[in-house]
Amino acid sequence: MPAGKRASRLVLLHVALAMALAACVQGEVRPVPGEAAACLVPGSWHGLAQGAPQPISGAEVLAFAAGRDVVLLGENHDEYDHHAWQLQTLAALHAQRPRMVIGFEAFPRRVQAVLDKWIAGELSESQFLQSSEWDKVWNFPSALYMPLFQFARINRIPMIALNVERDLTQQITKSGWDGVAQASKEGVSRPALPSRAYVDTLFDIYRAHPGARQKNDEVSRTEPAFLHFVDAQTTWDRAMAEALAGGLRAAPGSAPPIAVGIMGVGHVQSGYGVPHQLRDLGVSRIAALLPVTARGGDCTTLSKGYSDAVFALPAVPSEAPPKPRLGISLQRTDKGIEIVEVMDGSLAESLGIRKGDVIVSIAGTAATQVVGVTAAVRAQPAGTWLPLTIRRDATMQELVVKFPPLP
Repeated sequence: MPAGKRASRLVLLHVALAMALAACVQGEVRPVPGEAAACLVPGSWHGLAQGAPQPISGAEVLAFAAGRDVVLLGENHDEYDHHAWQLQTLAALHAQRPRMVIGFEAFPRRVQAVLDKWIAGELSESQFLQSSEWDKVWNFPSALYMPLFQFARINRIPMIALNVERDLTQQITKSGWDGVAQASKEGVSRPALPSRAYVDTLFDIYRAHPGARQKNDEVSRTEPAFLHFVDAQTTWDRAMAEALAGGLRAAPGSAPPIAVGIMGVGHVQSGYGVPHQLRDLGVSRIAALLPVTARGGDCTTLSKGYSDAVFALPAVPSEAPPKPRLGISLQRTDKGIEIVEVMDGSLAESLGIRKGDVIVSIAGTAATQVVGVTAAVRAQPAGTWLPLTIRRDATMQELVVKFPPLP
């Protein structure tokens, strides 16, 4: 069977599995015999109304969520199980609320017409990914998300592009909200002021970021760079909240729709990000559901207010050593596959690779996609060498990355 048909059948199997699991998720899941006792039971829902996680039936969680106007399903973007859980939950919600729209953080607003054509059945999978510029707008494998996109397509559920262009958030990070012309803000209104707790969280993230300071320099909450960072994050939250709120108003039909947001955990947890902006827009009937991995008995990070409920995913044993990392962030720009960040202490830094360098080829193959470069690095065994060609201004440099051997 051709690879394309195998992939399509695999996606449909995922969708069928989600439909079947949607029925199972209504009931309770008991611990697997012999499974270690913990505060989270894998394969089941837990409520946080009492502070510490308490088992709760799937029927209760889904009845609550189905009665909301907006349901936010968080994710770690590169976690396969998170997307499988999202698909399962979507299927269960759709069974109760067939009038639905689904918003995706992965897409900027400008590709909305492409999403509409996909739902209308006018594009093949490859045409959809190419037309939406997936490799440019979202640097994660499309296979993680295709089951969700297929579920929306076969059920004719409108998909909404929630995000804005990365250039906008980068401009705001550099100059702040007031430093960017209104015409460049893609129609996003001024974000509601973040809570003190959200600012504290963002400060911890900012302080830990390699580019936040020069070596040995302290970071201040009052420095313009941090304040601009907060502006960028709240703009991101505001844009997605506005798009979800707009989906509620724009959906045709007499029955009220439910809007489901597929986005990173950081935009959902503790009600700081998108929920806070939704409430400022007058949307208060919100359900926040998040996946967590059941590892041992440590649930100290899960407290009242973290979300309305969490679904405990089983921990997946590691079958291989950690994949090699160069320590860079990439983005496809007009220059090519451009390096937009180099981590402190990384292999890339030790080679003299800089922000703004462009990867021309890797392992002798032309670099045309971010996903391809990432895959080439991760496929490299420990203790081996990987040739790399980069362009800096008009100069080409041949480098060899030497991955350390296993301990």
